[in-house]
Amino acid sequence: MSNTVITQDISHDAFAPFGDLVDISGEPDKIINQGLCGRYHDRAHFDFGPNCKGGLSLFNAEPRSLPYRLEMVERHPLCSQAFIPLHQNPFLVIVAEGQDDTPCKVHAFITKPGQAINFHRNIWHGVLTPLSAPGQFAVIDRVSEGDNLQEHWFAEPKIIAGQTA
Repeated sequence: MSNTVITQDISHDAFAPFGDLVDISGEPDKIINQGLCGRYHDRAHFDFGPNCKGGLSLFNAEPRSLPYRLEMVERHPLCSQAFIPLHQNPFLVIVAEGQDDTPCKVHAFITKPGQAINFHRNIWHGVLTPLSAPGQFAVIDRVSEGDNLQEHWFAEPKIIAGQTA
């Protein structure tokens, strides 16, 4: 089995098994603010778990480049986690299908400017991976106490490669 994963452009359908692609595609659900603002309502389904508090944090991640060496994925068993870029640059989104609590088939996506993502609870995913500076993101996730991080280190790293023309 090859350890190389080729990135693909992210889409609502391709990302649906792992979470929500958040963007302003389609028509707004409502026009507000004296007709000057389109509201694209309820685009992500946040799940903070029972008796928990969700919060908004700011992250500043160092940019990476392709090919990218993927050594580890993580998941959050108690909540969802959203990455919202504070810039208009694409970023790398890595997810893995799970089998018996072990990540297996890895998928890699490249976002388009203006897109954010929300990982569903318990989805194996790569770390926040901007492809250019700045690496600033708003992150919405659980801020309550509890063990909400599981990591899996691959015996052999995966190489995430960009698409070729």
